[in-house]
Amino acid sequence: MSVQLNGNGGRNGFRPPAAISFDLDNFWSYAKTHGDPGWESYPSYFDVLLPRVCDLLDEEDLRITFFIVGRDASLSKNGKALELIAGRGHSAGNHSFNHEPWYTRNPRDRIAEEIDEAERAVLNATGLKTTGFRGPGFSWSPDVFDILLDRGYTYDATTLPSFLGPLGRLYYFTQSRLSSEQKEERKILFGGIGEGLRPLYPYVWLCSGERRLLEIPVTTLPVFKVPVHLSYLLYLSRFGEGIALSFFQQALRLMRMTGSGLSFLLHPLDFLDAQRCPELSFFPGMDLNEAFKADFFSKVIRLIRRYFRPVSLDHYARLLQRSDRPPVPLRTVPVGGSLRQKREE
Repeated sequence: MSVQLNGNGGRNGFRPPAAISFDLDNFWSYAKTHGDPGWESYPSYFDVLLPRVCDLLDEEDLRITFFIVGRDASLSKNGKALELIAGRGHSAGNHSFNHEPWYTRNPRDRIAEEIDEAERAVLNATGLKTTGFRGPGFSWSPDVFDILLDRGYTYDATTLPSFLGPLGRLYYFTQSRLSSEQKEERKILFGGIGEGLRPLYPYVWLCSGERRLLEIPVTTLPVFKVPVHLSYLLYLSRFGEGIALSFFQQALRLMRMTGSGLSFLLHPLDFLDAQRCPELSFFPGMDLNEAFKADFFSKVIRLIRRYFRPVSLDHYARLLQRSDRPPVPLRTVPVGGSLRQKREE
């Protein structure tokens, strides 16, 4: 199966911007959520991962937004690797302090501490001020949005509009060593089936006091709402690289046709393999070697460039917030009400 990787997918050469972001989850955060022992020492692969990823991004001439966990930013052993993010021209987002997908079940003041501590740690480690947030495990709550607005954040990028969250959680649980209590604690991991009813284009949350917060969802396939992030594409590539790339090309065409936009998500395990991290071999796609993953990433970016112009998620948010001709029409969605959307006046 062949896929055309060159050429122009837009009319008259126009390519709308597409947001690229990277959830910088560390070794320990996967182990902690999975219930593995030893995570309390905060083992890290940043010294290997970040130079490798930043070099690949340089090769593709990409500048993206890294969502950084505050705990990692607070540890001196990660300092040199994290400095690469600002040094290579990338931006930083807030990914909470402790990377606990169940953090939204805490009292409001504890949630505020999570966001505040992470923000300060990321600033100290990278020199970058965070203006965007993504909750771990795609978890969110109205309290989170109010706290972000209180702190002057300009956008949230947490929601994953997909019906497959419960299946992902079930797979995670079957592969874990979690107790019944831990599974109860993590029962909101990846969200419920109702997340699939949420919009897949950027919109505005109508929060308390009529305040508004820009939401940029992680893009899923229009209509069908299945994932299109790099981890899912790598999973499909196990059935054939051509199958995965053809699926993604058709997805990009559908995004252009529907005007949904593209917010494309990367993860550390998209660039590492089981030889590097044998403890994480239970993740789909870890049987693929790092050289294949790097080459596949390059092909995916070339496909994106046929239809879109890749920019960092921070830059994409700024484009959306301009009053004159944002990349997609923004609509307003009440946080506590129905999912009915209306055109922004």
